[in-house]
Amino acid sequence: MEATQYPSLEIAGFAQDVARQAGMLALESFRKPVPVETKADSSPVTEADRQTELFLRAAVSERFPHHAIWGEEFGGASEPECPLWVIDPIDGTRSFITGSPIWGTLLALFDGGKPRLGVIEMPALNERWVGQKETGSWFSDKNTAPKACHVRPCKNISEARFYTTSPRYFTTNERGAIEQICDKVDIARFGGDCYSYGMLALGQIDLVVETRLQPYDYLALVPIIEEAGGIITDWAGAPLGLRSDGRVIAAATPDLHAAALEMLKV
Repeated sequence: MEATQYPSLEIAGFAQDVARQAGMLALESFRKPVPVETKADSSPVTEADRQTELFLRAAVSERFPHHAIWGEEFGGASEPECPLWVIDPIDGTRSFITGSPIWGTLLALFDGGKPRLGVIEMPALNERWVGQKETGSWFSDKNTAPKACHVRPCKNISEARFYTTSPRYFTTNERGAIEQICDKVDIARFGGDCYSYGMLALGQIDLVVETRLQPYDYLALVPIIEEAGGIITDWAGAPLGLRSDGRVIAAATPDLHAAALEMLKV
């Protein structure tokens, strides 16, 4: 299926605006008493997750009534023939419910077999990233006009700054590979969810490796990383899509990506 053509500024502007509004909606419940439920996959969910996704669904449906939508909380058609908007209303719900500001709203446009547009909105930090194929990757905050993102030119694993959300997410076999990476890199840190990928695009860190992700967790990240000059794939080095197995690696340079992939052969 060929990609639909959109006016770049129009589609990116819409996505950024609605992601910011959705983030502000979620922020109204942040650090306030909110009931927490446990989903079938043992992950937590709150009413803020659901209301934020419903807001985004309504906004997308009004603006693009012939597009499809797939979200974490309410599902949808994951392989439609038309352009698909992919939503994670609160990426980092565990951070959200424990009062940490490191959670974000993710919005992606998947079309022609590829993620074409991605937004990371960090409401509690008032920071955001927007990446669009062949247009660039941009960062802004409350004090900064949008500026182009560029990865750090780190080629050696020994000099890399590495993040993963939690070592507990990895299987026993995978954990050995992650421990090997931690032993090799210059800095290893944990936590971050989608924020780590924004930091990679901004040139603050160099490597992120995760597992057990869903398309709504990673599709928005692809244009942001790639348009900043980085690489993001599965652990086999294949492009990320709707059927990827959830194991994700993002790296600043091809050399670093290749070195980390070698360690991830489990």
